[in-house]
Amino acid sequence: MIGRRLGVLLCAILAWPAAAQTIVTSAGPDRVAVTLYRDPGRPAAQAVDLDWPEGFALVTETRRITLPAGEAEIRFEGVAGGIVPQSAIVTGFPQGIVERNRDAMLLSPATLLDRSLGQRVTIRRTSVATGAVRESEAVIRSGADGAVVLQTREGSEALRCTGLSETLVYGGLPGGLSARPTLSVRTRSSQPVTATVTLAYLASGFDWQANYIAQLSPDGSSIDLLAWLTLASGDETSFVNADTQAVAGRLNWENVEPQEREGGPIRLQCWPAATTSDIPLEQLQRMAMGRGAQLRDREESIVVTGSRIPARGMLDMAVPITSVTASQENLGDLKLYRIPEPVTVAANSQKQVAFMTRQRIRVRFVYRDYFAPHQVFQSYDPAPPERLLITRNREAEGLGVPLPAGGLVLFARGPDRPVMIGQGTVSDYAVGQDVEVPLGQSPGVRSALRMLSRREDVGQFELVVTNDRAQPITFEGIVQFDNISANARLGRRNGWPLWQVTVPANGRAVLCFRAAIPENFRSYRTAGAGGTCSR
Repeated sequence: MIGRRLGVLLCAILAWPAAAQTIVTSAGPDRVAVTLYRDPGRPAAQAVDLDWPEGFALVTETRRITLPAGEAEIRFEGVAGGIVPQSAIVTGFPQGIVERNRDAMLLSPATLLDRSLGQRVTIRRTSVATGAVRESEAVIRSGADGAVVLQTREGSEALRCTGLSETLVYGGLPGGLSARPTLSVRTRSSQPVTATVTLAYLASGFDWQANYIAQLSPDGSSIDLLAWLTLASGDETSFVNADTQAVAGRLNWENVEPQEREGGPIRLQCWPAATTSDIPLEQLQRMAMGRGAQLRDREESIVVTGSRIPARGMLDMAVPITSVTASQENLGDLKLYRIPEPVTVAANSQKQVAFMTRQRIRVRFVYRDYFAPHQVFQSYDPAPPERLLITRNREAEGLGVPLPAGGLVLFARGPDRPVMIGQGTVSDYAVGQDVEVPLGQSPGVRSALRMLSRREDVGQFELVVTNDRAQPITFEGIVQFDNISANARLGRRNGWPLWQVTVPANGRAVLCFRAAIPENFRSYRTAGAGGTCSR
Protein backbone atom coordinates (compact mmCIF):
# COMPACT_ATOMS: atom_id res chain seq x y z
CA MET A 1 0.00 0.00 0.00
CA ILE A 2 2.78 2.37 1.01
CA GLY A 3 4.84 1.42 -2.04
CA ARG A 4 1.85 2.10 -4.27
CA ARG A 5 1.41 5.59 -2.78
CA LEU A 6 5.12 6.36 -3.23
CA GLY A 7 4.87 5.31 -6.84
CA VAL A 8 1.90 7.59 -7.46
CA LEU A 9 3.70 10.46 -5.70
CA LEU A 10 6.86 9.90 -7.78
CA CYS A 11 4.86 9.91 -11.00
CA ALA A 12 3.19 13.13 -9.94
CA ILE A 13 6.58 14.75 -9.25
CA LEU A 14 8.00 13.65 -12.59
CA ALA A 15 4.90 14.89 -14.39
CA TRP A 16 5.15 18.32 -12.75
CA PRO A 17 6.34 20.88 -15.35
CA ALA A 18 9.92 22.08 -14.79
CA ALA A 19 10.09 25.68 -13.70
CA ALA A 20 11.61 27.99 -16.25
CA GLN A 21 15.01 29.36 -15.27
CA THR A 22 14.76 33.00 -14.23
CA ILE A 23 16.91 35.46 -16.17
CA VAL A 24 18.20 38.48 -14.27
CA THR A 25 19.90 41.18 -16.34
CA SER A 26 22.37 43.67 -14.93
CA ALA A 27 22.51 46.41 -17.55
CA GLY A 28 25.76 47.94 -16.32
CA PRO A 29 28.05 48.42 -13.34
CA ASP A 30 27.37 50.82 -10.50
CA ARG A 31 31.11 51.42 -10.20
CA VAL A 32 33.99 50.36 -12.42
CA ALA A 33 37.77 50.47 -12.16
CA VAL A 34 40.15 50.01 -15.11
CA THR A 35 43.85 49.24 -14.75
CA LEU A 36 45.77 49.41 -18.03
CA TYR A 37 48.93 47.44 -18.81
CA ARG A 38 51.25 48.16 -21.71
CA ASP A 39 51.77 45.78 -24.58
CA PRO A 40 54.86 43.86 -23.33
CA GLY A 41 56.02 43.17 -26.88
CA ARG A 42 55.98 46.80 -28.02
CA PRO A 43 59.41 48.51 -28.01
CA ALA A 44 59.67 51.85 -26.23
CA ALA A 45 60.42 53.58 -29.53
CA GLN A 46 57.19 52.28 -31.08
CA ALA A 47 54.04 54.29 -30.46
CA VAL A 48 50.77 52.67 -29.43
CA ASP A 49 48.90 51.32 -32.43
CA LEU A 50 45.59 53.06 -31.89
CA ASP A 51 43.97 50.88 -34.57
CA TRP A 52 45.06 47.66 -32.86
CA PRO A 53 46.14 48.08 -29.20
CA GLU A 54 47.81 44.89 -27.98
CA GLY A 55 48.08 45.60 -24.28
CA PHE A 56 45.42 44.57 -21.80
CA ALA A 57 43.38 45.84 -18.88
CA LEU A 58 42.10 44.54 -15.57
CA VAL A 59 38.47 45.61 -15.24
CA THR A 60 36.75 45.48 -11.85
CA GLU A 61 33.02 46.15 -11.68
CA THR A 62 30.63 46.47 -8.73
CA ARG A 63 26.94 45.74 -9.37
CA ARG A 64 23.84 45.56 -7.17
CA ILE A 65 21.78 42.52 -8.17
CA THR A 66 18.51 41.08 -6.80
CA LEU A 67 18.46 37.26 -6.91
CA PRO A 68 15.26 35.22 -6.91
CA ALA A 69 14.91 32.01 -4.94
CA GLY A 70 16.07 28.96 -6.81
CA GLU A 71 18.23 28.80 -9.91
CA ALA A 72 18.76 31.87 -12.08
CA GLU A 73 20.84 33.06 -14.99
CA ILE A 74 22.54 36.37 -14.18
CA ARG A 75 23.52 38.35 -17.28
CA PHE A 76 26.26 40.97 -16.90
CA GLU A 77 25.74 43.27 -19.85
CA GLY A 78 28.26 45.90 -20.90
CA VAL A 79 31.46 43.97 -20.14
CA ALA A 80 34.47 44.57 -22.38
CA GLY A 81 34.16 43.04 -25.83
CA GLY A 82 37.72 41.70 -25.49
CA ILE A 83 37.04 39.94 -22.19
CA VAL A 84 39.13 36.83 -21.50
CA PRO A 85 36.33 34.64 -20.06
CA GLN A 86 38.62 32.22 -18.23
CA SER A 87 40.04 35.11 -16.21
CA ALA A 88 36.66 36.27 -14.83
CA ILE A 89 36.21 36.18 -11.06
CA VAL A 90 32.72 36.75 -9.61
CA THR A 91 32.29 37.26 -5.88
CA GLY A 92 29.42 38.37 -3.68
CA PHE A 93 26.74 35.79 -4.46
CA PRO A 94 25.63 34.31 -1.12
CA GLN A 95 25.80 30.70 -2.36
CA GLY A 96 28.35 31.11 -5.14
CA ILE A 97 27.86 30.31 -8.82
CA VAL A 98 27.26 27.10 -10.73
CA GLU A 99 28.77 28.03 -14.10
CA ARG A 100 29.75 31.03 -16.18
CA ASN A 101 29.72 31.75 -19.92
CA ARG A 102 30.79 34.50 -22.27
CA ASP A 103 27.67 35.05 -24.38
CA ALA A 104 28.84 34.95 -27.97
CA MET A 105 25.64 35.96 -29.72
CA LEU A 106 26.09 39.69 -30.23
CA LEU A 107 23.45 41.48 -32.24
CA SER A 108 24.99 42.24 -35.63
CA PRO A 109 24.06 41.98 -39.30
CA ALA A 110 25.59 38.51 -39.44
CA THR A 111 23.91 37.05 -36.34
CA LEU A 112 20.58 38.62 -37.24
CA LEU A 113 20.76 36.89 -40.61
CA ASP A 114 22.07 33.56 -39.27
CA ARG A 115 19.40 33.39 -36.54
CA SER A 116 16.75 33.94 -39.20
CA LEU A 117 17.68 30.93 -41.36
CA GLY A 118 14.55 29.28 -42.67
CA GLN A 119 12.40 32.21 -41.57
CA ARG A 120 10.25 34.44 -43.73
CA VAL A 121 11.45 38.02 -44.19
CA THR A 122 10.45 40.89 -46.41
CA ILE A 123 12.79 41.89 -49.20
CA ARG A 124 12.40 45.52 -50.19
CA ARG A 125 13.65 46.48 -53.64
CA THR A 126 14.06 50.01 -54.95
CA SER A 127 14.38 50.83 -58.63
CA VAL A 128 17.43 53.01 -59.25
CA ALA A 129 15.82 54.49 -62.34
CA THR A 130 12.32 55.30 -61.03
CA GLY A 131 12.64 55.15 -57.25
CA ALA A 132 9.68 52.76 -57.10
CA VAL A 133 9.69 50.44 -54.06
CA ARG A 134 8.46 46.85 -54.29
CA GLU A 135 8.18 44.41 -51.38
CA SER A 136 7.86 40.63 -51.49
CA GLU A 137 8.29 37.72 -49.14
CA ALA A 138 11.41 35.56 -49.10
CA VAL A 139 12.87 32.73 -47.02
CA ILE A 140 16.54 32.90 -45.96
CA ARG A 141 18.29 29.70 -47.06
CA SER A 142 22.00 30.47 -46.32
CA GLY A 143 23.98 32.45 -43.78
CA ALA A 144 26.04 35.62 -43.83
CA ASP A 145 29.37 34.09 -44.85
CA GLY A 146 29.37 34.10 -48.62
CA ALA A 147 26.39 34.54 -50.92
CA VAL A 148 23.15 35.09 -48.98
CA VAL A 149 20.65 32.86 -50.78
CA LEU A 150 16.95 33.73 -50.66
CA GLN A 151 14.02 31.60 -51.81
CA THR A 152 11.26 33.65 -53.45
CA ARG A 153 8.18 32.81 -55.52
CA GLU A 154 10.33 33.15 -58.61
CA GLY A 155 13.00 30.71 -57.34
CA SER A 156 16.35 31.00 -55.52
CA GLU A 157 18.59 34.02 -55.83
CA ALA A 158 21.49 35.75 -54.07
CA LEU A 159 20.93 38.94 -52.11
CA ARG A 160 21.98 42.16 -53.91
CA CYS A 161 22.74 40.49 -57.20
CA THR A 162 19.70 41.74 -59.12
CA GLY A 163 21.13 45.16 -59.90
CA LEU A 164 18.53 46.82 -57.65
CA SER A 165 18.89 48.30 -54.20
CA GLU A 166 17.76 45.54 -51.82
CA THR A 167 17.11 45.58 -48.09
CA LEU A 168 15.92 42.80 -45.81
CA VAL A 169 13.19 43.73 -43.32
CA TYR A 170 12.86 41.39 -40.35
CA GLY A 171 9.55 40.83 -38.63
CA GLY A 172 11.17 40.68 -35.18
CA LEU A 173 14.39 40.14 -33.28
CA PRO A 174 15.36 36.47 -32.83
CA GLY A 175 15.82 35.36 -29.23
CA GLY A 176 19.23 34.95 -27.61
CA LEU A 177 20.88 37.95 -29.24
CA SER A 178 22.49 40.62 -27.12
CA ALA A 179 23.15 44.16 -28.30
CA ARG A 180 26.09 44.47 -25.87
CA PRO A 181 28.95 42.14 -24.84
CA THR A 182 27.59 39.96 -22.04
CA LEU A 183 28.94 37.54 -19.45
CA SER A 184 26.41 35.24 -17.82
CA VAL A 185 26.60 33.05 -14.71
CA ARG A 186 24.17 30.52 -13.26
CA THR A 187 23.43 30.78 -9.56
CA ARG A 188 21.31 29.08 -6.89
CA SER A 189 19.82 30.85 -3.92
CA SER A 190 17.65 29.41 -1.14
CA GLN A 191 15.70 32.66 -0.83
CA PRO A 192 15.35 36.02 -2.59
CA VAL A 193 18.24 38.32 -1.75
CA THR A 194 19.85 41.53 -2.97
CA ALA A 195 23.65 41.27 -3.16
CA THR A 196 26.53 43.55 -4.04
CA VAL A 197 28.54 41.58 -6.59
CA THR A 198 32.10 42.20 -7.77
CA LEU A 199 33.12 41.08 -11.25
CA ALA A 200 36.83 41.24 -12.20
CA TYR A 201 38.34 40.11 -15.50
CA LEU A 202 41.17 40.70 -17.97
CA ALA A 203 40.41 42.16 -21.38
CA SER A 204 42.59 42.60 -24.44
CA GLY A 205 42.54 45.59 -26.77
CA PHE A 206 44.01 48.25 -24.47
CA ASP A 207 47.40 49.94 -24.19
CA TRP A 208 49.09 53.02 -22.78
CA GLN A 209 52.33 54.93 -22.94
CA ALA A 210 53.99 58.03 -21.58
CA ASN A 211 54.56 61.09 -23.75
CA TYR A 212 56.96 63.83 -22.73
CA ILE A 213 57.00 67.47 -23.80
CA ALA A 214 60.29 69.25 -23.00
CA GLN A 215 61.21 72.90 -23.49
CA LEU A 216 64.88 73.86 -23.58
CA SER A 217 66.11 76.88 -21.67
CA PRO A 218 67.73 79.72 -23.67
CA ASP A 219 71.23 78.73 -22.50
CA GLY A 220 70.63 75.04 -23.29
CA SER A 221 71.52 73.84 -19.80
CA SER A 222 68.07 72.78 -18.55
CA ILE A 223 64.59 71.74 -19.64
CA ASP A 224 61.06 72.10 -18.32
CA LEU A 225 59.24 68.77 -18.62
CA LEU A 226 55.55 67.90 -18.91
CA ALA A 227 54.56 64.23 -19.08
CA TRP A 228 51.26 62.72 -20.20
CA LEU A 229 49.73 59.30 -19.78
CA THR A 230 48.14 58.35 -23.11
CA LEU A 231 45.45 55.71 -22.51
CA ALA A 232 44.22 53.82 -25.57
CA SER A 233 41.14 51.61 -25.89
CA GLY A 234 40.30 49.57 -28.97
CA ASP A 235 37.34 47.97 -27.22
CA GLU A 236 33.69 48.45 -28.15
CA THR A 237 32.60 49.13 -24.56
CA SER A 238 32.92 52.48 -22.79
CA PHE A 239 33.70 52.60 -19.09
CA VAL A 240 32.10 55.76 -17.77
CA ASN A 241 33.54 57.57 -14.74
CA ALA A 242 36.01 54.76 -14.13
CA ASP A 243 38.65 54.73 -11.41
CA THR A 244 41.57 54.52 -13.81
CA GLN A 245 45.22 53.67 -13.32
CA ALA A 246 48.17 52.49 -15.40
CA VAL A 247 50.95 50.06 -14.49
CA ALA A 248 54.51 50.66 -15.69
CA GLY A 249 56.84 47.70 -16.07
CA ARG A 250 56.81 44.54 -18.14
CA LEU A 251 54.83 41.51 -17.05
CA ASN A 252 55.24 37.96 -18.28
CA TRP A 253 51.95 38.19 -20.16
CA GLU A 254 50.98 35.70 -22.84
CA ASN A 255 48.49 37.39 -25.11
CA VAL A 256 45.29 35.34 -24.79
CA GLU A 257 42.84 35.97 -27.55
CA PRO A 258 39.29 36.65 -26.35
CA GLN A 259 36.68 34.00 -27.04
CA GLU A 260 35.62 34.24 -30.63
CA ARG A 261 32.03 35.30 -30.87
CA GLU A 262 29.51 35.13 -33.63
CA GLY A 263 28.64 38.29 -35.42
CA GLY A 264 30.25 40.97 -37.47
CA PRO A 265 30.06 41.76 -41.14
CA ILE A 266 27.93 40.35 -43.92
CA ARG A 267 30.03 39.32 -46.90
CA LEU A 268 28.01 39.38 -50.10
CA GLN A 269 29.13 37.72 -53.31
CA CYS A 270 27.36 37.31 -56.62
CA TRP A 271 28.02 34.78 -59.32
CA PRO A 272 29.44 34.54 -61.88
CA ALA A 273 30.43 38.20 -62.31
CA ALA A 274 30.69 39.03 -58.58
CA THR A 275 29.62 42.63 -59.09
CA THR A 276 27.86 44.84 -56.56
CA SER A 277 29.03 48.22 -57.79
CA ASP A 278 25.49 49.41 -58.52
CA ILE A 279 24.30 49.07 -54.92
CA PRO A 280 23.81 52.48 -53.26
CA LEU A 281 26.26 53.01 -50.42
CA GLU A 282 23.70 54.34 -47.98
CA GLN A 283 21.61 51.19 -48.26
CA LEU A 284 24.53 49.01 -47.21
CA GLN A 285 25.46 51.34 -44.39
CA ARG A 286 22.01 50.98 -42.88
CA MET A 287 22.65 47.25 -42.62
CA ALA A 288 25.60 47.85 -40.32
CA MET A 289 23.18 48.55 -37.44
CA GLY A 290 25.98 50.22 -35.52
CA ARG A 291 27.26 53.70 -34.83
CA GLY A 292 30.12 54.85 -37.06
CA ALA A 293 30.05 51.85 -39.40
CA GLN A 294 31.86 52.16 -42.68
CA LEU A 295 32.34 50.15 -45.83
CA ARG A 296 35.37 48.57 -47.33
CA ASP A 297 35.44 47.06 -50.77
CA ARG A 298 37.80 44.09 -50.85
CA GLU A 299 37.95 42.66 -54.32
CA GLU A 300 34.58 40.96 -54.92
CA SER A 301 33.09 41.17 -51.44
CA ILE A 302 31.44 43.89 -49.42
CA VAL A 303 32.44 44.00 -45.76
CA VAL A 304 30.68 46.08 -43.12
CA THR A 305 33.22 46.89 -40.40
CA GLY A 306 33.44 48.97 -37.23
CA SER A 307 34.91 52.44 -37.06
CA ARG A 308 38.62 52.93 -36.51
CA ILE A 309 40.51 55.26 -34.20
CA PRO A 310 42.17 58.25 -35.89
CA ALA A 311 45.85 58.57 -35.08
CA ARG A 312 47.23 61.78 -33.63
CA GLY A 313 50.59 63.34 -34.17
CA MET A 314 53.14 63.83 -31.46
CA LEU A 315 52.83 67.60 -31.64
CA ASP A 316 49.15 67.42 -30.74
CA MET A 317 50.20 66.12 -27.35
CA ALA A 318 51.54 69.55 -26.43
CA VAL A 319 47.93 70.75 -26.25
CA PRO A 320 46.54 70.38 -22.71
CA ILE A 321 43.61 67.95 -22.63
CA THR A 322 42.87 67.81 -18.90
CA SER A 323 44.21 69.39 -15.75
CA VAL A 324 44.04 66.12 -13.80
CA THR A 325 47.46 64.95 -12.59
CA ALA A 326 48.11 61.26 -11.90
CA SER A 327 49.94 60.20 -8.75
CA GLN A 328 52.72 57.62 -8.73
CA GLU A 329 52.87 54.69 -6.29
CA ASN A 330 55.15 51.70 -5.85
CA LEU A 331 53.69 48.29 -6.71
CA GLY A 332 56.51 45.88 -5.93
CA ASP A 333 58.82 45.89 -8.93
CA LEU A 334 56.19 47.80 -10.91
CA LYS A 335 55.02 51.41 -10.75
CA LEU A 336 51.37 52.40 -10.51
CA TYR A 337 50.05 55.71 -11.84
CA ARG A 338 46.68 56.49 -10.30
CA ILE A 339 44.37 59.14 -11.77
CA PRO A 340 42.89 60.91 -8.74
CA GLU A 341 39.41 61.47 -10.12
CA PRO A 342 37.12 59.31 -12.29
CA VAL A 343 37.63 59.51 -16.04
CA THR A 344 35.77 57.88 -18.90
CA VAL A 345 37.74 55.28 -20.84
CA ALA A 346 35.63 55.57 -23.97
CA ALA A 347 35.23 52.93 -26.65
CA ASN A 348 37.65 53.14 -29.58
CA SER A 349 39.38 56.24 -28.26
CA GLN A 350 42.38 57.62 -26.46
CA LYS A 351 42.62 59.88 -23.44
CA GLN A 352 45.57 61.84 -22.08
CA VAL A 353 46.14 62.72 -18.44
CA ALA A 354 49.08 64.74 -17.09
CA PHE A 355 51.12 62.78 -14.55
CA MET A 356 54.31 64.79 -14.02
CA THR A 357 55.70 68.30 -14.32
CA ARG A 358 59.29 69.24 -13.56
CA GLN A 359 61.13 72.52 -14.06
CA ARG A 360 64.79 73.34 -14.60
CA ILE A 361 66.05 69.77 -15.06
CA ARG A 362 69.77 69.96 -15.66
CA VAL A 363 70.73 68.44 -19.01
CA ARG A 364 73.62 68.32 -21.41
CA PHE A 365 73.95 67.33 -25.05
CA VAL A 366 76.44 64.84 -26.42
CA TYR A 367 77.26 63.83 -30.01
CA ARG A 368 78.16 60.14 -30.13
CA ASP A 369 79.53 57.87 -32.83
CA TYR A 370 80.94 54.36 -33.07
CA PHE A 371 84.13 53.35 -34.91
CA ALA A 372 84.94 49.79 -35.92
CA PRO A 373 87.49 48.07 -38.25
CA HIS A 374 84.97 47.49 -41.05
CA GLN A 375 84.75 51.27 -41.54
CA VAL A 376 88.39 51.22 -42.65
CA PHE A 377 88.70 47.95 -44.53
CA GLN A 378 85.32 47.76 -46.23
CA SER A 379 83.27 50.13 -48.35
CA TYR A 380 81.47 52.32 -45.84
CA ASP A 381 79.39 55.47 -46.15
CA PRO A 382 79.73 57.28 -42.80
CA ALA A 383 76.62 58.74 -41.18
CA PRO A 384 76.52 61.83 -38.96
CA PRO A 385 76.87 61.18 -35.22
CA GLU A 386 73.81 60.84 -33.04
CA ARG A 387 72.76 63.69 -30.79
CA LEU A 388 71.67 62.72 -27.27
CA LEU A 389 70.02 64.60 -24.43
CA ILE A 390 71.59 63.36 -21.19
CA THR A 391 70.73 63.81 -17.54
CA ARG A 392 70.62 61.73 -14.38
CA ASN A 393 67.41 60.67 -12.70
CA ARG A 394 68.14 62.27 -9.33
CA GLU A 395 66.60 65.05 -7.32
CA ALA A 396 69.89 66.94 -7.60
CA GLU A 397 69.30 67.21 -11.36
CA GLY A 398 65.61 68.09 -10.87
CA LEU A 399 64.12 64.61 -11.43
CA GLY A 400 64.29 61.71 -8.99
CA VAL A 401 61.09 59.92 -10.09
CA PRO A 402 60.53 56.71 -12.10
CA LEU A 403 60.17 57.45 -15.81
CA PRO A 404 57.95 55.10 -17.85
CA ALA A 405 58.83 54.52 -21.49
CA GLY A 406 57.43 56.77 -24.19
CA GLY A 407 58.12 59.42 -26.80
CA LEU A 408 59.71 62.81 -26.14
CA VAL A 409 59.42 66.00 -28.18
CA LEU A 410 61.96 68.77 -27.50
CA PHE A 411 61.08 72.41 -28.12
CA ALA A 412 63.11 75.60 -27.98
CA ARG A 413 61.85 79.15 -27.71
CA GLY A 414 61.69 80.76 -31.13
CA PRO A 415 61.27 84.46 -31.94
CA ASP A 416 57.49 84.32 -31.60
CA ARG A 417 56.56 80.67 -30.89
CA PRO A 418 58.11 77.37 -29.72
CA VAL A 419 60.08 75.46 -32.36
CA MET A 420 60.55 71.69 -32.33
CA ILE A 421 64.28 70.86 -32.36
CA GLY A 422 64.27 67.14 -31.64
CA GLN A 423 62.22 64.02 -31.14
CA GLY A 424 63.28 60.84 -29.37
CA THR A 425 62.34 57.97 -27.08
CA VAL A 426 62.57 57.61 -23.32
CA SER A 427 63.15 54.08 -22.06
CA ASP A 428 62.01 52.88 -18.63
CA TYR A 429 64.32 54.55 -16.11
CA ALA A 430 64.50 53.96 -12.37
CA VAL A 431 65.56 56.60 -9.88
CA GLY A 432 69.34 57.09 -9.94
CA GLN A 433 69.90 55.88 -13.50
CA ASP A 434 71.60 57.88 -16.22
CA VAL A 435 68.97 59.03 -18.72
CA GLU A 436 69.86 59.20 -22.41
CA VAL A 437 67.37 60.27 -25.05
CA PRO A 438 68.53 59.94 -28.69
CA LEU A 439 67.33 62.93 -30.72
CA GLY A 440 68.51 61.92 -34.17
CA GLN A 441 71.56 62.65 -36.28
CA SER A 442 73.28 66.03 -36.54
CA PRO A 443 74.52 66.92 -40.04
CA GLY A 444 76.59 69.80 -38.64
CA VAL A 445 78.97 67.39 -36.90
CA ARG A 446 81.05 64.97 -38.97
CA SER A 447 83.58 62.29 -38.14
CA ALA A 448 85.94 60.20 -40.26
CA LEU A 449 88.28 57.29 -39.48
CA ARG A 450 91.19 56.27 -41.67
CA MET A 451 94.27 54.03 -41.37
CA LEU A 452 97.52 55.84 -42.08
CA SER A 453 99.88 52.87 -42.05
CA ARG A 454 100.26 49.30 -40.84
CA ARG A 455 103.07 47.08 -39.68
CA GLU A 456 102.19 43.43 -39.67
CA ASP A 457 99.05 43.16 -37.51
CA VAL A 458 99.14 46.66 -36.01
CA GLY A 459 97.73 49.77 -37.67
CA GLN A 460 98.15 53.51 -37.19
CA PHE A 461 94.76 55.26 -37.28
CA GLU A 462 93.45 58.82 -37.36
CA LEU A 463 89.97 59.85 -36.20
CA VAL A 464 88.90 63.40 -37.12
CA VAL A 465 85.76 65.19 -35.85
CA THR A 466 84.63 68.52 -37.33
CA ASN A 467 82.03 70.93 -35.93
CA ASP A 468 80.46 73.63 -38.12
CA ARG A 469 78.22 74.92 -35.32
CA ALA A 470 78.70 78.33 -33.73
CA GLN A 471 79.05 76.70 -30.30
CA PRO A 472 81.47 74.08 -29.02
CA ILE A 473 80.11 70.55 -28.64
CA THR A 474 80.90 67.47 -26.56
CA PHE A 475 81.78 64.48 -28.72
CA GLU A 476 82.02 60.84 -27.64
CA GLY A 477 83.68 58.27 -29.88
CA ILE A 478 83.31 54.57 -29.02
CA VAL A 479 86.44 52.99 -30.54
CA GLN A 480 85.77 49.29 -31.05
CA PHE A 481 89.41 48.21 -31.44
CA ASP A 482 91.61 46.09 -29.17
CA ASN A 483 95.03 46.90 -27.70
CA ILE A 484 94.77 50.65 -28.22
CA SER A 485 97.47 53.20 -27.43
CA ALA A 486 96.41 56.81 -28.14
CA ASN A 487 97.59 60.41 -27.89
CA ALA A 488 94.70 61.17 -25.47
CA ARG A 489 93.36 59.66 -22.31
CA LEU A 490 90.55 57.19 -23.04
CA GLY A 491 87.75 56.09 -20.77
CA ARG A 492 85.52 53.02 -21.10
CA ARG A 493 81.93 52.57 -22.18
CA ASN A 494 80.27 49.16 -22.46
CA GLY A 495 83.70 47.56 -22.43
CA TRP A 496 85.13 49.64 -25.32
CA PRO A 497 87.58 52.57 -25.26
CA LEU A 498 85.79 55.93 -25.06
CA TRP A 499 87.21 59.15 -26.46
CA GLN A 500 85.43 62.17 -25.00
CA VAL A 501 86.47 65.57 -26.31
CA THR A 502 85.20 69.13 -26.61
CA VAL A 503 85.20 70.19 -30.27
CA PRO A 504 85.47 73.99 -30.59
CA ALA A 505 82.98 76.06 -32.57
CA ASN A 506 83.74 75.82 -36.29
CA GLY A 507 86.72 73.66 -35.35
CA ARG A 508 88.01 70.10 -35.27
CA ALA A 509 89.49 67.50 -32.96
CA VAL A 510 91.82 64.62 -33.83
CA LEU A 511 92.56 61.31 -32.11
CA CYS A 512 95.66 59.36 -33.15
CA PHE A 513 95.94 55.77 -32.00
CA ARG A 514 97.56 52.45 -32.69
CA ALA A 515 95.50 49.27 -32.46
CA ALA A 516 95.57 45.61 -33.36
CA ILE A 517 93.99 44.68 -36.67
CA PRO A 518 91.39 41.93 -36.10
CA GLU A 519 92.26 38.58 -37.62
CA ASN A 520 89.32 38.59 -40.02
CA PHE A 521 90.60 41.88 -41.55
CA ARG A 522 94.32 41.09 -41.76
CA SER A 523 94.09 39.97 -45.39
CA TYR A 524 92.39 43.25 -46.42
CA ARG A 525 94.31 46.02 -48.11
CA THR A 526 93.46 49.52 -46.94
CA ALA A 527 92.55 52.34 -49.28
CA GLY A 528 94.08 54.88 -46.86
CA ALA A 529 96.09 57.79 -48.16
CA GLY A 530 99.00 57.19 -45.85
CA GLY A 531 100.92 59.91 -44.09
CA THR A 532 101.25 60.83 -40.44
CA CYS A 533 98.61 61.72 -37.91
CA SER A 534 97.70 65.41 -38.05
CA ARG A 535 97.07 65.56 -34.31
